[in-house]
Amino acid sequence: MTNPLPAGSLDGLRALVTGSSRGIGADTATFFAEAGASVAINYRNKEARATKLVDKIVAAGGSAIAIGADLTNADSVAQMFQRLESEWGGLDILVLNASGGMESGMAEDYAMQLNRDAQVSVLNAALPLLAPGSRVLFVTSHQAHFIRTTPTMPEYLPVALSKRAGEDALLEMIPVLEAAGIGFVIVSGDMIEGTITATLLERSNPGAITARKNSAGKLYNVNEFAAEIAASAIEPIPADHTRLVGDVSEFKTA
Repeated sequence: MTNPLPAGSLDGLRALVTGSSRGIGADTATFFAEAGASVAINYRNKEARATKLVDKIVAAGGSAIAIGADLTNADSVAQMFQRLESEWGGLDILVLNASGGMESGMAEDYAMQLNRDAQVSVLNAALPLLAPGSRVLFVTSHQAHFIRTTPTMPEYLPVALSKRAGEDALLEMIPVLEAAGIGFVIVSGDMIEGTITATLLERSNPGAITARKNSAGKLYNVNEFAAEIAASAIEPIPADHTRLVGDVSEFKTA
């Protein structure tokens, strides 16, 4: 897909995309790099993939570094931002993309740890590096954003509830962000074809993603949704701080 960001539109800017060794995060980071930003590829345990993405960006003439950090671990998060401060001196774009909760073998409250607690922790740790004019993007789904009024698949419910809790906790920080001149945008989309979440949902509920696609008429793929996230880094901030991607006619508002 064509990069939604004009060439050079992010020249000199520094962007961190959490959970960006693959999927939506990787494509978002690539769009940023192509537009001139230096990008930090954050990963938890996919170092080889993160390094491969960095090499690809650099080979194309961009600037990128890979930073491993477990976002649910405060010390790990602190070390990530210490490195960013040391190497870059600050941050202009923060994309809170990392999410989960359907993985096997994790703690019972892992979804809430990652999708709510870690999002707030990361943003708080980033605040000293974010200058006036910088922007924070929180990536979520319609199934989470509208969970209070529109039921979702039972298998996705814990993730949806935790993502909505994370969104609410971040919205409470808007006065602090606005006082510091930092913009904040929630970017919400329907189920995205090709993501780990979609794969896990399909595995636990065969036919679920196909049924959702048939109902919605279209589901964005990874690259298409990443383009929407990237565009949100430079487009005017909506009055309600929320950008809804695609058709939301099936989702009820409060």
